[in-house]
Formats: sequence, structure tokens, C-alpha cells
Amino acid sequence: MKIAVYPGSFDPVTLGHLDIIRRASALFDKLIVVVMHNVSKYPMFTAEERMHFLRRTTSGLPNVEIDGYSGLLADYAAKQGACTIVKGLRAVSDFDYEFSMALANRKLNAQVDTAFLMTSAEYMYLSSSMVKDIALHGGKITDFVPEEIENEIYRRVRKDG
Repeated sequence: MKIAVYPGSFDPVTLGHLDIIRRASALFDKLIVVVMHNVSKYPMFTAEERMHFLRRTTSGLPNVEIDGYSGLLADYAAKQGACTIVKGLRAVSDFDYEFSMALANRKLNAQVDTAFLMTSAEYMYLSSSMVKDIALHGGKITDFVPEEIENEIYRRVRKDG
């Protein structure tokens, strides 16, 4: 069985993330979408909330599982028996960082490769940070996030703002 891991903060999950999830799930027998703890980020949503969002928005993809992890991605991939780490790229600027991470993960776990998927053109500009900024300033996020979680994002920014 070919298992892949798609890591991210998903704070919140966007249509761009779902684009990568759908496409990656078609390439592997099992895709584990893992909400990673990143010490350099201060998430708006808890890891549990982000995993809940992902479960709701990927429920129609039977080979997709949602998980959370706070250690090294290379270790997580090994524990799951994954052969591939999937990374979405929006622009060439993403590649520099992601390429370095891929090399580090390969050094830490020689059994795992990294596959880069280019985000579909309609989502190349999209990021979770952008979504949060637009929502915080009262803008419309309908075209950026799954419908199932839009109202929860608005509720959070109203409560925190």
C-alpha cells in the first residue's frame, strides 16, 4: 500500500489545500493529512479545530485520514509507513523553502521522498494568512474556503477581534 503524508498548519484549511488533498488522494492508496505544530506560527484555531475542519471538508474522500503531530515530520512519516511527503507549491518562492525541507527530511528518513504538486492556477495566490486577514477586516472569504467552515471562521475573528 502506498501511503503519503500531506503536512501543514491548515489554519484554516483553504480551497487551495483541498485542491492538493483531492489530487494527492488520487495518486496514493492512503493520504494522511497531518496538522503539524509549528513553533514559529501562532494559530487562530486549535489543532483539534483544524483537524475537525479537515475531517468535515474531506469526508467524501474515503482514502484520506486526518491526524495531528508535534514532532519531526520525517519521524511521523516513518511511523505511518509513508513512502512520500506531499507538498503543495503556489509559486517559485515556495520551492526554495520546501526544497530545503525535503532535503532535510530525506536526510532524517532515507525511506521517504517528497512529491511537489503545483497548486491549480485559481489558487496560486491563496494562503491561510490571507484568508484570516480578509476575514478580520470584514471581507468576503466565500471564494477562498470550504463553505462548511466559512461561518466558523467569521465567528472566530469576531470573537478574537
